[in-house]
Amino acid sequence: MGSINCKEYKTTGSTPKKEKTPVGAVGSYQSKCSNQSPSTTMSSQPSSSEAVEYTDPVAVECNVSDLKENEMRQVDFDEDTRVLLVKQNGNLKAVGAKCSHYGAPLNTGALGLGRVRCPWHGACFNLDTGDIEDFPGLDSIPCYRVEVGNEGQVLLRAKRSDLAQNKRLKNMVRRKPEDERVFIVVGGGPSGAVAAETIRQEGFTGRLILVCREEYLPYDRVKISKSMQLEIEQLRFRDEDFYKEHDIEVWQGVAADKLDTAQKELHCSNGYVVKYDKIYIATGCSAFRPPIPGVNLTNVRTVRELADTKAIVGLITPEARVVCLGSSFIALEAAAGLVSKVASVTVVGRENVPLKAAFGAEIGQRVLQLFEDNKVEMRMESGITEIVGDAEGKVSEVVLVDGTRLPCDLLILGTGSKLNTQFLAKSGVKINRNGSVDVTDFLESNVPDVYVGGDIANAHIHGLAHDRVNIGHYQLAQYHGRVAAINMCGGVKKLEAVPFFFTLIFGKGIRYAGHGSYKEVIIDGSLEDFKFVAYFVNEADTVTAVASCGRDPVVAQFAELTSQGKCLGRGQIADPATRQDWTKKLSEPVAQYR
Repeated sequence: MGSINCKEYKTTGSTPKKEKTPVGAVGSYQSKCSNQSPSTTMSSQPSSSEAVEYTDPVAVECNVSDLKENEMRQVDFDEDTRVLLVKQNGNLKAVGAKCSHYGAPLNTGALGLGRVRCPWHGACFNLDTGDIEDFPGLDSIPCYRVEVGNEGQVLLRAKRSDLAQNKRLKNMVRRKPEDERVFIVVGGGPSGAVAAETIRQEGFTGRLILVCREEYLPYDRVKISKSMQLEIEQLRFRDEDFYKEHDIEVWQGVAADKLDTAQKELHCSNGYVVKYDKIYIATGCSAFRPPIPGVNLTNVRTVRELADTKAIVGLITPEARVVCLGSSFIALEAAAGLVSKVASVTVVGRENVPLKAAFGAEIGQRVLQLFEDNKVEMRMESGITEIVGDAEGKVSEVVLVDGTRLPCDLLILGTGSKLNTQFLAKSGVKINRNGSVDVTDFLESNVPDVYVGGDIANAHIHGLAHDRVNIGHYQLAQYHGRVAAINMCGGVKKLEAVPFFFTLIFGKGIRYAGHGSYKEVIIDGSLEDFKFVAYFVNEADTVTAVASCGRDPVVAQFAELTSQGKCLGRGQIADPATRQDWTKKLSEPVAQYR
């Protein structure tokens, strides 16, 4: 699929043996495609099985000579199906035109070497196979067979099963009774959900258990602070039938109490003790409640899980006076989502502007103005010293550091989080002071067969950070789940992730890719109009991260550049007239060092 004379590689029923593969290989589910010149004329007749599986060739409005090298073009396969056509290294590739996450048009994304990156949130798809290689999202995209007519007309053949939708589930195996191995995934968040699916995609046919502390199937946590009215049916990644079909045991409402690595046993809150062969731990974070007097009063809520938002929704009335403590993403997204539904919303923050740590003072000041323009009262360089309750034990007001007393019917805490690794005490797994766990580049802990990922992992990333870092990003958590699963199943997959996160506030989508300290922020464009690119430059005059609003796909391009091991320096962005020229480096070959 995806290039001329392509043969599909089908998943086997046994676990792949560990073999050394080139960096970037992703396991047994990958399709294998030949690379032929797009000028080749296709004259062979499809086999009877192919004729059933694939459509007849469809001529699209494109000739081979129309496409330039490294050009992406969206074409129509039929009135309901769009296809992304790409010419790279003289070969034609064809995949689905929309990202499987939120449907972003991939022809406006970032073209890398053999893959395309979504312009909105950074998900990556292999051009030969359509397989998802970086996240967010779960599904791959369709891949089309490319043929070329006698006069250079591009012809596409679609897999019939892919025509119904713009995304595709990779082949997954089921459990075999004779396979007595047991793999456990602990954590029902995005990392655990991806790991469980990938384990089945990698050919593991033993018993597979997914332990979820919440009462719900794995769901999209990113949405809950932005839209608190959503129900679990609108949030969950997969339904119950999906997990049953693929023999994934989901234990809902069950927490991990103790890990005994000597006996290879997991002790659970439901009283069960399960022996495992390999285990992946991605237990994430819990919301942190600061030690403020009155913090445990009724109507003082955090925003971390679906149960939190359900509780908050039950407290919302048109007369409610809401205070949000904290000026980072959770508190700000909650404030933005609630201000039109209640009498008033006040944000109380420690810094002089919101999001200062993430984006710097200039962008923070513009965000401050945005909130004030939308009738959110911003109390910056402040804090709460006391939460006052009424006779019924409900919060009635909060006291600020300057003595000001604010009426309050609902206090939302966006005051950080703590890592859920307490159950690993005395397990033999080394835990850092902040609760994180050091892992190898293959996500294995210091204890063999114990893999750790997501928010609790202290891991290497692509970029300028030479030391391990502990980053709580949704995209990174899903990526960890995939990498851990591949390695648990006998593959060899090294961490190669570039941190990428995003937020949506009052309709303004801000993207950010990279990681590292900076001494200066170079702004290109208009902060006032929310159409800008921000380059974060460190002491060595190297760009450590890029943020943008209304300027896609520049952040996706920077993420792709970093993933190729290439750097961006101040000199390349100093001149506004040539500031975007660095994007041309994306199609340049990666240097080979010996």
